[in-house]
Amino acid sequence: MKANVVIFWVLSLFFGIAAIAYALWSVIDAGYNGAHPEWVGTVGLSLSSVLAVFLAFYIQRSWKAQGGELPEDNVNASIDDGDPELGFFSPWSWWPLVLAGSAALAFLGLAVGVWISIIAVGVFLVAIVGWVYEYYRGYFAR
Repeated sequence: MKANVVIFWVLSLFFGIAAIAYALWSVIDAGYNGAHPEWVGTVGLSLSSVLAVFLAFYIQRSWKAQGGELPEDNVNASIDDGDPELGFFSPWSWWPLVLAGSAALAFLGLAVGVWISIIAVGVFLVAIVGWVYEYYRGYFAR
């Protein structure tokens, strides 16, 4: 996490310097052409700098609050040190594919017609119930 903190602080500094340079360049160029300065790029770069500051501050506070180094920050750590238990997942389940199909139908309904989205809601309900209750019936019932 320490490397991430440093990267985001450097990014915020870079975007801040780029915003100042862009604003100065825009004002100088507008003076030569007799036009108005272009402020959209300056605002975009400034907001990018602010976003990088937010992320750097949050990651730095999280890093200090956890009270220790992560395995990613330790040079002598092995791959297994950073391998947490993520949970139980069914490798044979087809329900995630049906759920993804319902999401695809919903987006198709936004593009083509609302009636397709209504069908997608029905497919979604069947898929989510099937995925939740797949261990309560059939071959893998407990």
